[in-house]
Amino acid sequence: MNTSMLVVLSFVAVAVAGCAGGAESHSATGAMRHVVLLKFKPDATAEQIREIENEFRALKSKIQGVQALEWGTNVSPEGLSQDFTHCFLVTFPDAKSRDAYIPHPAHQAFVKILRPVLDKVMVIDYVAKD
Repeated sequence: MNTSMLVVLSFVAVAVAGCAGGAESHSATGAMRHVVLLKFKPDATAEQIREIENEFRALKSKIQGVQALEWGTNVSPEGLSQDFTHCFLVTFPDAKSRDAYIPHPAHQAFVKILRPVLDKVMVIDYVAKD
């Protein structure tokens, strides 16, 4: 293979690597937002859902690195919720704190409580921008 072909292939490899996935780098700096949308099974009781709300809210006091946690239920008139009813927004100072949160024993214990009543979950993390 000649030198010019190697240069072209190297350029293509760098360009493809830079575009792969469309997601930003996990090393981005700044406040990390962790958005969790929940859709409960049709047979989930009001009591079970209240327990999930309470247990999720309690994670702020159980896991260091959680700067803020807010939540609410869907009130949108647009009809685009796809039956997701609950939104939790967790703020961390950085990705490292979010990464420590995910395997934390308190978070894992919460997940065990959630699973039996959970139909679907959607999670999106992003670095806050102006």
